[in-house]
Amino acid sequence: MIDLGESELRAAHMVASVLLGYPDDRLYGARQVLAEAVDALPAGEVRDHLSAFLDHAAGTAQADLAAHYVATFDLKRRCCPYLTYYAYGDTRKRGGALLRFKHALRAAGFEVADGELPDHVAVVCELSARGAVREARRLLQEHRAGLELLHTALEDERSPYADVVAAVTATLPPAGPREKEAALRLAAEGPPAEEVGLEPYAVMEASR
Repeated sequence: MIDLGESELRAAHMVASVLLGYPDDRLYGARQVLAEAVDALPAGEVRDHLSAFLDHAAGTAQADLAAHYVATFDLKRRCCPYLTYYAYGDTRKRGGALLRFKHALRAAGFEVADGELPDHVAVVCELSARGAVREARRLLQEHRAGLELLHTALEDERSPYADVVAAVTATLPPAGPREKEAALRLAAEGPPAEEVGLEPYAVMEASR
């Protein structure tokens, strides 16, 4: 973990949030601003990983990066960017976990866009960038095993997005024995497989 101040953490998470979103005109139009924000970070893992991805984006056509994004995050379940999926899969328990993310976002005055789930890594990073650093890092740390598994899957795919997830992970305290054990267990067993969709989450939200 790099010793970053709160403003530096917010900046790093802001950049990661944009980079982990779909590579549309917003990302490509903001590359210079993002690069300047990264260059202002202290030397170390976070800056190096974010810079590596920005370098890749600078040398890659937007359409090609977009195609890679879809092929990686939308078509490969092992590269799922939704943190609660790793711990709960498509089970009823995932609905309650999603509500915890939703409540953290609402407490910070942050509403996700229609159709987006609140546990997307990019959404949690944006929560930090908006000022709720402690809450965002708590959510990331609670789902550290899933974050580590996502990073491993992206590395196995030789995806440049592995650098962005590595940068996010580097903003957290080092993984302890419990997190490492959980990540190994998830890698061996995979998420729970009860196929019930996210209906419980929708029902609980509708009742609020």
